[in-house]
Order: sequence, then structure tokens, then C-alpha cells
Amino acid sequence: MPEGPEMYRVARKLHADIADKPLTEVWFAFNHLKKWQAPLSDSQVERVTTLGKALMIYFRTGEAIYTHNQLYGRWRFSEPDRRPDTRRSLRLALSTPTRSALLYSASDIEVIPASEIQSHPFIARAGLDILSSEAGVDEVDAWLDEFPGQRRRLGLLLLDQSFLAGVGNYLRSEILFLAGIPPDSRLVDLDAGRRRRLAEAAHRLMWRSVKTGGITLDAERALALKRAGWTRREYRHYVFDREGQACHLCDSAIERTTVSGRRLYRCPGCQPD
Repeated sequence: MPEGPEMYRVARKLHADIADKPLTEVWFAFNHLKKWQAPLSDSQVERVTTLGKALMIYFRTGEAIYTHNQLYGRWRFSEPDRRPDTRRSLRLALSTPTRSALLYSASDIEVIPASEIQSHPFIARAGLDILSSEAGVDEVDAWLDEFPGQRRRLGLLLLDQSFLAGVGNYLRSEILFLAGIPPDSRLVDLDAGRRRRLAEAAHRLMWRSVKTGGITLDAERALALKRAGWTRREYRHYVFDREGQACHLCDSAIERTTVSGRRLYRCPGCQPD
């Protein structure tokens, strides 16, 4: 599933390709949404935003398209007279005279008044989105201090979108590693210094992932490994998907466990109990 940084990049691409341009096509696969094709086609996209893994497309008529990719949704981009070669099912198409933005395989698509977006069930329960809010480290630190779920294990809490919206499975492992915190720790267990490290790690890795397209390893180390012949998958992360391999920082063997039904990776040397 795409995480917050991936959706943030998609939103920027969508805005660049279709915002403030005449629309030649607004097409929905779902019958209950087809009534919106004509009125939205006569409008223009005003802006595209994200909150966590949700993406919203705002129109000048006052409506917004809400989408959530869930596990299988994927955005693709093409020239308007072409469609990507894929077996996926097209669910939403937005085209201008020069570009098309195409959403495949997603099932969570709605058209709602822009004024009611904040009342949408997912949006209403979403926590701090470091990217869309542009919160600084101080603000993230304050959020961690004030969050009501202080006694929940961070290995569970980091997948809760009411905590840090947009954090998913790979970011969970990477944030905890960079902060030097084991997944069984709770917010209430962290002193001010460790909580600050958690805030800094979350902020740094969210924005790094936006910049690099999902690479969380620091740029210098990633470049060195790439030049040494490592594949992108091999040099992409510090610990995620690296079970049994040596930690980049201390050479300990990376461990894999399962938390909340999903795989989580940690370095026992850098994240001691």
C-alpha cells in the first residue's frame, strides 16, 4: 500500500498535470458517481491535497473527489489519447488537452461538497500529517507529548492513522530504528530526549521519502551502495525488509517480527530493549 509520502508525491503530480486547465474528461467507473461526470467536466481542478493516505481533488464548483487507494489502488499518468498497458481496472479518469490522470483498482472514491471534507469519517479521525500540515519538529514533539494514547506500544501505535497520518509499514520500522527505540516502547516510557528523537526521525524520514520516492536510507550511504552495485531494493532502507542482514550502523543482524499482523524489522544493537 502506498504510504503518506507516495500519496503526497502523487498529489503534486496531479496538481501539476491537471490543475487550472480545461477538462476534456471526467469519468467514473461506478454508476452512482456517473452523474458527476458532466458537471465536473465543465469545471476545473483548483487544488489537490492529501491527508495521510487519502487524496482529495478540489473543483472550482465547490465539489471534491475523495480517494483512498487502500491496498491495490494506483495512479497512472499518460497522454490523453493513450492508456497504460495494464490489466488493472480503471476507476477514475481526469483528462486535460495534454495529460490524463488515471486511478486504477481503487474502490474508495466519493464526490462530496468540499465544505464537508473535514466531516468525512477518515479525515475526521486522522491524526497529525507531517507533510500536508508542514509541521516542524517542535510541533511533532508537542503532538507526541499530548497524544492521548500514551500507554500504547509504538509498534502498534505507528500504524494507527489517528496518531501520525500517512505512516505505514515501512516507515514504522524505519522511524523506530532511526530514533533508536524498540517497538515495545510506549510514549509514556520515553523521556524528553527520546521523544524528541522520535519526532525528529518521523519528520526527517517522511520528507526524505517524499524527496527520494521512498528511499529512507541517508543519501550518502545509499549513493555509495548504489555505486557498489546494490539494487534499489537492497539500498532503500535501514532495516525494513532486511531480515538477517547486517545493520548499516552497528553490523548486528536485523530481526523480523510480526506486530499488528504485519512484519516489523528492528536492529537489536541500535534498538536495545
